[in-house]
Amino acid sequence: MLRAVRLPCRAQNITAPCRVRRITSTPTAGPANSFPKEPTAHGVLPSSQSPILSTLKFFNSVTGDGTQIPTYRVLDSVGQPLEGATVPEEIGEAMARRMYESMVQLPIIDNLMYNVQRQGKLAFYMTHYGEEATLIGSAAALANDDEVLGQYRELGVLMWRGFTLADMMNSSFGNCEDPCSRGKQMPMHFGSRKHHFHMISSPLATQIPQAAGVAFALRRDPSRRGKNCAVVYFGEGAASEGDFHAGMLFASTIPSPTLFIARNNGFAISTPANEQYYGDGIAARGPGYGMHTIRVDGNDVLAVYNAVKEARRLCIDEGRGVLVEAMTYRVGHHSTSDDSFAYRPRQEVEDRKRLDNPLARFRLFLEARGWWSAEEDDALRARLKDEVLKAFKKAEALPKPELREMFEQVYGGEEPWTLREQREELGRLLKKYGDVWEPWKTELKKHKGAGKELMDTKP
Repeated sequence: MLRAVRLPCRAQNITAPCRVRRITSTPTAGPANSFPKEPTAHGVLPSSQSPILSTLKFFNSVTGDGTQIPTYRVLDSVGQPLEGATVPEEIGEAMARRMYESMVQLPIIDNLMYNVQRQGKLAFYMTHYGEEATLIGSAAALANDDEVLGQYRELGVLMWRGFTLADMMNSSFGNCEDPCSRGKQMPMHFGSRKHHFHMISSPLATQIPQAAGVAFALRRDPSRRGKNCAVVYFGEGAASEGDFHAGMLFASTIPSPTLFIARNNGFAISTPANEQYYGDGIAARGPGYGMHTIRVDGNDVLAVYNAVKEARRLCIDEGRGVLVEAMTYRVGHHSTSDDSFAYRPRQEVEDRKRLDNPLARFRLFLEARGWWSAEEDDALRARLKDEVLKAFKKAEALPKPELREMFEQVYGGEEPWTLREQREELGRLLKKYGDVWEPWKTELKKHKGAGKELMDTKP
């Protein structure tokens, strides 16, 4: 059985993607594991359990011997369970097939939407290439009513909970059927009260302290205390923001049941991980906040599932923050506004796609058990491509929302006077220019109702 332990740990690191510098002992001290064998000979510091030493010693690693934090893995690169690894019993054939199909769906969506954006039909898009196992493995391990606060690459988590292709497409186009914001948000900024998925916002890392607050609210709610946690996703670049530390401190000291999932995909836009931090990744920060912490192979969907499931249990049982660092690799560009080949070699990307592909690894696992075949794979991909294309065409053809919806559902409670004034002002401008100025006439035709609902409104 997987056991989460409080670091420091004493195991060899087996991860490659983190690309961090080796931490060595300080010249004056020697290795951290050279502390006296009887550290309590001089007692402990008052009001603490810190042993008193008479020898000057510095340390700069959570492992004690200067090695990197180990990475938890279940499947090897060809889909075979490692010796001693636990394959989760609850993942039978039906569950495993669903997980694989969800993983396959993401790059098919990405292929279409990326090309559509390049054709000018979509303002913005972010792909999930290479991170499918981290997203689906964690989503499957959570309860569907756990509160999720994403960054912007967690579409797979939301779709696992029942968010449909139609929902995704309508939101991306911001049309009149957009279930998230009725066209008020950028593409890829999803949110769904029904699916307990909080609205994504563009500013980096703001969701991290918010998640700690959401978790605190869960803790105060008798109907959800001890049943749910708040889950926050973020990249290793976001962990350089002050909001990361504020959220970690809140969740560990107040405390609140917050599950922190760091997607360490090697790049913070164009900044590689080895320039983003000097220490041993994000997991090294967990013990500083007294958190249970684990580093997991983010390209191994079963390892992610096991790690997140156990992390969730600890989070809820102890009512305190838990940190999971998923080591993966961002195969795609950061977004459609980025060209990653300007800062990393194309061959590096191709090598990672070939040698450490999360889809291929899990498919080999399924095939070894007789749960999948090449024929089924071809049929699945053909079906998904057809479904994605149909959803795209339908969403593209729908008009944008009525203009009045621009002012609705912006604030809760009573509508502020400022919004009423703005709506009335727009109505006056539409009456004056809407039927005579060609640019406005063209733009109004894109909206359901062509703005008539505001033109006809009396002050």
